[in-house]
Amino acid sequence: MDVQGTADPGWEPVRDAFTRNFDQRGERGAAVAVYRDGRKVVDLWAGTRDVDGSAPWAVDTAQVVRSVTKGVAAAVPLLLHQRGQLDLDAPVGTYWPEFKASGKERTLVRHLLSHRAGVPVLDTPLSLEAALDLEAGAAAVAAQPPVWEPGTDHGYHAHTYSWLLAGLVRRVTGRPIGRWIAEEMARPLGLDLWLGLPAEEAHRVGRTGAPAEREAPSGGSLVLRPKRSVAEAYADEASLTRRAFAVIAPQPDENAPSYRAAGLPGSGGIATARALARFYASLLGPVDGHRLFAPATLALARTEESAGPDRVLVVDTRFGLGYMLHGPASPLLSPGSFGHPGRGGSLAFADPESGIALGYVTNGMRKGVTADPRAQALVRAARKAIG
Repeated sequence: MDVQGTADPGWEPVRDAFTRNFDQRGERGAAVAVYRDGRKVVDLWAGTRDVDGSAPWAVDTAQVVRSVTKGVAAAVPLLLHQRGQLDLDAPVGTYWPEFKASGKERTLVRHLLSHRAGVPVLDTPLSLEAALDLEAGAAAVAAQPPVWEPGTDHGYHAHTYSWLLAGLVRRVTGRPIGRWIAEEMARPLGLDLWLGLPAEEAHRVGRTGAPAEREAPSGGSLVLRPKRSVAEAYADEASLTRRAFAVIAPQPDENAPSYRAAGLPGSGGIATARALARFYASLLGPVDGHRLFAPATLALARTEESAGPDRVLVVDTRFGLGYMLHGPASPLLSPGSFGHPGRGGSLAFADPESGIALGYVTNGMRKGVTADPRAQALVRAARKAIG
């Protein structure tokens, strides 16, 4: 595989692991970037732009990153809190009166971010048209009764996270969340990252899909053995697992222009690996003079809010305020790491202790929500590089 880009001296393990993902794990097209202490130390890409094509991945190729988007979107309410515009301990209804309906009067803002709001499902799934309309989705989650008392338990809000955050941010700022991110985060930092893809950037975005399966080398994947597997739970039409991932009917085609333009903050972000690594680096400290999180906000983001058996994902998960924390479901660099994986493979996170921020994007979407073998190989390689 002809790997393009650069890796600073000492970061050869990441280049080697990235190459092996193509040779041994069936990678079709991907990129990885690493920042350390605000400086880029790895920037690699290889393969094809489209999972089913032959055009090469270019220096500026971007991809849909699925739930990696959640970590980017979570920065918005935290920054609003940092600026004094949003109280994390206030009821959501303080800002969004319609959300008080159906027993959600005491749902706090922090419950939305930590997957404790109790609305991972919708009693009536949304049509694709309604799902891509952030205000229609917000109206649906505002009317939905919770399936557990908000704040008392946690379960991954796979799709409803999109409309929860979009609805809240729109009411606090008067702006769509994608526009807020573009104006307040992406533009100042120079990020190739969009929630709502502009038409003029569409030519840069590759097609995603399922690559040919290959057997992963030993030690290449994490095996979780809960009492009930995610696959078993998903097969049960009445389970929260199945219902949480089936709130949109029919399932959207993430290669469709309408999906990419909608900018769902739980799943529809589009980015380069470089942009994701740079974004997370700016949460840790200055990057070319720009820093997003103050130290107190950084501490909030990675303070554990939810831990233990996840009522949707079945396995044990850990969440801070909008970010998945290092744990069995999503092993990151160290116990203090925080970030978010994307269903199918992509990953982005930061590790304050080492100053590392890593972004990985792929067009080869494999089965699984967390702990993708390709991403985990790169995490292990980064750990080796820093000793």
